[in-house]
Amino acid sequence: KLDRNGVTLGGIDTGSVVLAEAGLLDGRRATLHWEAIDAFQESYPQLSVTQELFEIDGPRITSAGGTASIDLMLDLIAQAHGPQLAVQVSEQFVLGRIRPRQDHQRLQVATRYGVSNRKLVQVIGEMERHTEPPLTTLELAERIQVTRRQLERLFRVHLDDTPSNFYLGLRLDKARQLLRQTDLSVLQVSLACGFESPSYFSRSYRARFAASPSQDRAVLPLKAPAATPPGAPAGHRTPRAERG
Repeated sequence: KLDRNGVTLGGIDTGSVVLAEAGLLDGRRATLHWEAIDAFQESYPQLSVTQELFEIDGPRITSAGGTASIDLMLDLIAQAHGPQLAVQVSEQFVLGRIRPRQDHQRLQVATRYGVSNRKLVQVIGEMERHTEPPLTTLELAERIQVTRRQLERLFRVHLDDTPSNFYLGLRLDKARQLLRQTDLSVLQVSLACGFESPSYFSRSYRARFAASPSQDRAVLPLKAPAATPPGAPAGHRTPRAERG
């Protein structure tokens, strides 16, 4: 009803899920908290989701949540009343700077993993962008223009790990997020994270988290099943609005 009356609608953090369920993000850019983006994309592949701090697309406003909501507020103030007032408000909030929407939600790879080697930072970025299907160790080495042996040495020296094991950990972490934030089946989650063998996925998951995928999901608080939106195809999966 609000949409029909031309009211601007917004969602903060996983509030974008509510808008998507209502069909109010069709044809619009949207964002949400980085931890929920993978689940959102799996459930709404037809929607345009970004990793920006916030998005303003016509009558739709979405934010990644947290301090990104302050950046959104300051942007709206600047649009309505000029940048000088936005600066004054930011100083009242003791902000070091006003972040544009294009700023990264997450800390840079180098900071998150405590590494400074440029090649290592590049290859971890490639791993994070390609969880399904995963790249081979040789393909990763070629992408950053080193030999396979050089790549293996980088991981051994800086992370005390192998490229394949580190990559596996990233994919399993993504799988855990999908299990906790969506109603996708264990098989669907395994495929979405690049595992062709469900049994290998389950063994690897148990080795990392000391519980099987089904057991890990079972310990979460029970949630009421989300309603399937009108016209949704059979098998539609709705991401949980809560992040665990």
